[in-house]
Amino acid sequence: MKVAIKDNICTKDMPTTCSSEMLRDFTSPFDATVVSLLHQAGAHIVGKTNCDEFGMGSLNTHSIHGPVINPWKSLSSDITPRSAGGSSGGSAAAVAAGLCDVALGTDTGGSVRLPASYCGVVGLKPSYGLLSRWGVVSYSDSLDCVGILTRNTKDIADVFPVLNDYDAKDPTSIPLPVRAKASKLLSVHTFSRWNRDASYLSGLRIGIPQEYFPAEIQSSVVSPIRALFTELRGLGATLVPVSLPSTSYALSAYYVIASAEASSNLARFTGIEYGTHVGPPPEADLTKASRVYAHSRSNGFGREVQKRILLGTYALSADAFDNYFLQAQRVRKLVKRDFDHVFAVPNVLSSSPSEASSQSKVDVIMHPSAIRTAPPIDSGSESLDTYVQDTLTVPASLAGLPALSVPAGTADDGWPVGVSVVGQWGCDELVLRVGEIVQAVTAGRDSQSSSSD
Repeated sequence: MKVAIKDNICTKDMPTTCSSEMLRDFTSPFDATVVSLLHQAGAHIVGKTNCDEFGMGSLNTHSIHGPVINPWKSLSSDITPRSAGGSSGGSAAAVAAGLCDVALGTDTGGSVRLPASYCGVVGLKPSYGLLSRWGVVSYSDSLDCVGILTRNTKDIADVFPVLNDYDAKDPTSIPLPVRAKASKLLSVHTFSRWNRDASYLSGLRIGIPQEYFPAEIQSSVVSPIRALFTELRGLGATLVPVSLPSTSYALSAYYVIASAEASSNLARFTGIEYGTHVGPPPEADLTKASRVYAHSRSNGFGREVQKRILLGTYALSADAFDNYFLQAQRVRKLVKRDFDHVFAVPNVLSSSPSEASSQSKVDVIMHPSAIRTAPPIDSGSESLDTYVQDTLTVPASLAGLPALSVPAGTADDGWPVGVSVVGQWGCDELVLRVGEIVQAVTAGRDSQSSSSD
């Protein structure tokens, strides 16, 4: 199996630049745990993939290697180059172009799922803490997850068990007893009602959250999603309207938390201990250490990374800590609580998991992966609109839940549309199995459409 690795995951025989001037010449002395596990399983690592600098971006335009062009071949007459999504756009594009069978990415707020949706491939963000982050260059420690991209869900189901193991070197890795308890809860609350080996969905309850169809979403993105829901109902699934009321606050909370953690994590790159050193000009005052490394940081970090470091540093300041950082953490708890209220499977990480009747709750949630199809590559990477691309992906990240983006068809412009399957923490097996059925449904629809043409 040919595997590509995102450029923020350490490999000892290939550079790990994080697409940043700060690490342009860096090669790690060790492999990340996930890379070692792939080697042990016989995978062939074919190369590293471009990404937004340090994983910060939604369009894969913030990179010293240049932007990633979406390889999707649209039937439209419009040949304007489009974004592959970010920050794992290089991984999604490599899979979509057939350059590899599998690619690893990282997902902090949608960086695997958004590119998967834009490029018409499958992308999994696992439950937080299941896949080791040891050897992954940190952006936001409480949000970062190693993700998997492939052309079909079955390949992810084959690769995921290889990487899904406890790692004592990663302090955020979830211990085996907790994983086993989550698996038991899944069997009791869902697999007792629905046969996971069946191709039908009788007994499965799918939640459709009203907040995930905002006014900003393209109508042509909604059409194939609605058609999919009708087909899933035909397979026996019960579709249940659900509400996740804190969703509207999730994006703001995410950017406060992620930026704050980034400002802390990236403080190590001074050009002295770590990172490319750029000497200050001869007339510079070198009596303070901060002035010695300020020049390296100003030249080593790109504009987007500098922006997030500054925002995060402010959020952690005495003047802003209560009103911004602590408030964002409160919102994060509300987002988690919203999900716990609708899922039939209790959250094993909760101190008091809900034991309410699962009859009125849902097994998975489904919603569009993105509010639009892939935007043009030159649509303005400095625009606030780029941050809105993550609207539908950040809630699952804040809650640490498994989320899978699966191709659901194409929009009116001929570009791919993704649908996300989200489950309770630890229900990755369920999410992948439902994703397989969803992909089989959409593939069958596409083949019928091709034959009728």
